[in-house]
Amino acid sequence: MKMFQQTLDIPQKRRGFHIITYEVLNAIPELSQLKAGMCQVFIQHTSASLSINENADPTVRQDFEMYFNKAVPENDPDYRHDDEGPDDMPAHLKAAMLGCSVQIPIRNGRLALGTWQGIYLCEHRNHGGTRRLVITAWGE
Repeated sequence: MKMFQQTLDIPQKRRGFHIITYEVLNAIPELSQLKAGMCQVFIQHTSASLSINENADPTVRQDFEMYFNKAVPENDPDYRHDDEGPDDMPAHLKAAMLGCSVQIPIRNGRLALGTWQGIYLCEHRNHGGTRRLVITAWGE
């Protein structure tokens, strides 16, 4: 079995849902050496998350942002953790809901994503800064 690992720093992005599939693929070209395997993408942050979803219609990403802002509003008086502003605790909750990693099968040296699937970086902060990902691919 072969195993490859790379880190990827994603420059600061505005709050919202951003497709990063190509950035991930460019960061780990060794993926092409694997006939069958798995690829895990992990984000090393607690106020941003990862997801896999629609990669063609940008209104899907806009609707994601709208939904999560309604589901987890800012300025809730019951939040105790607000050291970094009104988007701080909501960002942690949104990240917990979506998760810190995605795992994708590898088939014939490529990610086995569906036709309309892409990897999202879900930025939940107004000023989240650079986000670091750890990408691990393994297989035969």
